[in-house]
Amino acid sequence: MPTDRPKSFSDVMPKGGFSGMFNVTGMPTELKVSYWIWLIGGFLGILFGIIGFFGSMVLLSMAPGFGAIVLLFVLIAIVLAAAQVVLAMKMKEGQEWARLALTILAAVSLLLTIIGAASMGGQGGGNYFGFILSVAATVLMWLPNSQSWFKSVKGAV
Repeated sequence: MPTDRPKSFSDVMPKGGFSGMFNVTGMPTELKVSYWIWLIGGFLGILFGIIGFFGSMVLLSMAPGFGAIVLLFVLIAIVLAAAQVVLAMKMKEGQEWARLALTILAAVSLLLTIIGAASMGGQGGGNYFGFILSVAATVLMWLPNSQSWFKSVKGAV
C-alpha cells in the first residue's frame, strides 16, 4: 500500500494547478503514454458527460423518473472523469496513491463493461475499447521502468 496518501484536500490538487498538465519531462516513455491515455480519457469523459447531461435534461422533461436516474448516472460519470484527470496529474507527480487509485478505476471500468454487456444480453453494449485502453494505461504504470521511476521520485523528495 502506498505510504504517500493525501492528508488534506490541497494534497490532492495538482501542484501548480492545471497549467503544468503538458509538462512530462523526466518521466519514462511508458508513464508518459499511460498519463496521456488517462488524461485524454478523462477529458473525453467530461465532454461526453456534459453532452449526456443535456440529453438527460430532455429525458427528464419527457420521463421524469427515468430521466432522474439517468441524470444521476451522468453526474457520477462526470465526477469520476474529473477525478481521473486529477489522479493522472498526481500520478505524473510521482504519487503512488494516485497510481493505485487509477488502477482501481480500471477495475471499475471492467465492472461497468461487464454490466453493460450483460444488460444488452451479450450483444455488444460494453465499452470494450475504453476498457482495453484503461488496462493498457494501468499495465504501463506498473512496468519495471515505471516502478523504478516512482521509487526515484519518492527518494528525491
